[in-house]
Amino acid sequence: MLLYPRSRCGVQIQDFLPRGSGIVTRRPLVLQLINAPAEYAEFLHCKGKKFTDFNEVRGEIEAETDRITGHNKGISPVPINLRVYSPNVLNLTLVDLPGMTKVPVGDQPADIEQQIKDMLLQFVTKENCLLLAVSPANSDLANSDALKIAKEVDPQGQRTIGVITKLDLMDEGTDARDILENKLLPLRRGYIGVVNRSQADIDGKKDIHAAMAAEKKFFLSHPSYRHLAERMGTPYLQKILNQQLTNHIRDTLPGLRSKLQSQLLSIEKEVEEYKHYRPDDPSRKTKALLQMVQQFSVDFEKRIEGSGDQIDTYELSGGARINRIFHERFPFELVKMEFDEKELRKEISYAIKNIHGIRTGLFTPDLAFEAIVKKQVQKLQGPVIKCIDMVVSELTSTIRKCSEKLAQYPMLREEMERIVTQHIRDRENRTKDQVLLLIDIELSYMNTNHEDFIGFANAQQRSAQKVGGGKKAAGNQQDEIMVIRKGWLTINNISIMKGGAKEYWFVLTAESLSWYKDDEYEI
Repeated sequence: MLLYPRSRCGVQIQDFLPRGSGIVTRRPLVLQLINAPAEYAEFLHCKGKKFTDFNEVRGEIEAETDRITGHNKGISPVPINLRVYSPNVLNLTLVDLPGMTKVPVGDQPADIEQQIKDMLLQFVTKENCLLLAVSPANSDLANSDALKIAKEVDPQGQRTIGVITKLDLMDEGTDARDILENKLLPLRRGYIGVVNRSQADIDGKKDIHAAMAAEKKFFLSHPSYRHLAERMGTPYLQKILNQQLTNHIRDTLPGLRSKLQSQLLSIEKEVEEYKHYRPDDPSRKTKALLQMVQQFSVDFEKRIEGSGDQIDTYELSGGARINRIFHERFPFELVKMEFDEKELRKEISYAIKNIHGIRTGLFTPDLAFEAIVKKQVQKLQGPVIKCIDMVVSELTSTIRKCSEKLAQYPMLREEMERIVTQHIRDRENRTKDQVLLLIDIELSYMNTNHEDFIGFANAQQRSAQKVGGGKKAAGNQQDEIMVIRKGWLTINNISIMKGGAKEYWFVLTAESLSWYKDDEYEI
């Protein structure tokens, strides 16, 4: 990077940024150009020391980089802040960032690529900066890391300017004409080609003016670029950057002005309040108290709604945990209620026989049906109460996490936790009463016309089709049906057959019909 003057007439161009092979820029360099009568440089890490020799500036950049990153190609996101004062510059801030690297070398960590990308995003996501996406011409532009990141942070291309380097190093017979004419991967602000000094030129102390003259000659003499020569080269890039920066400032200035005015009014209002400040003013204490209470309420709501600023990546909490209780843990508790089929048949048989007493009934009594079903429905109380307890526990835990910001006010924190927790406990009791009432409502009336139940006629027809192919006479058997909610259908079948009356059981499900003799299960 070069420091260019506003007017090049008789003014020396300064060259002070390190150059070399491999990754040279290993820390962000924040370069502030400040228009001033004298020309010198200052570093933030060594205030008071003025550098007038820009070769010393280059040496200090290299030394300060090594102080933090070491001498073996390490990187650091900690920026180097450099201010350059000169009568030949505009008030401008430039940021020189490391180039993307794929393979770690030296002391570089294994995730060097991701670290550099995170470092770049800290700067390029700011809306008030222009992006110079620098890509070499002797590599595939589609693989350009600079353009890829620019597309991510500036998808509309409002802030991106493409710069193509190393045009003089392309293989013979190839050129970057399509790129420079903005045909290959179009950018709204287009591409500008430059030819920099080689490492040999730098080692040989080649003058920058001579390098710029050679660059101009290259574009004028190259058959693929001569028609673009007026829009190529470092001086043209300087001119375009000046224009684009001016336009960008013009476009963003209204928004900045509005934001600054809003901040100014807010600060003036706060200053006016401090003019009449009294440490013992009860109104200020009340205001501060209300603000803390309101912030607690906002934090609690965010944790439940899932819109908090800090997202836990290690465990579920708040609203996400409550969601899991409802949709995963509660169904799991219901599944654990699975009853023993053999034991259920015994209960059904005992209920039917106890209702009949000394009589031999032909039909299953309604009382036996209700006795069995109510016993199953009442089992829902356990999982429901457990679900409520788990939700209350998570709400209480969320309250404690939200009150951590009040650690410096222990009495306020304790009282706030007590009040909110007591409110939740009150609602817990009301919730349990309401849920148990719903279960009582279900127990008070059994609606056998509901679609969850199978009608007598339908069950009889299905059993006739399954057993005997419908060949048995209707008078040879009487079927009685016992149905319970969880998909089980049990029929107590008394058949008048040769050899006497025998008792059979079967279980009818959506998939199959299974028959059992009386002596297969002890009843």
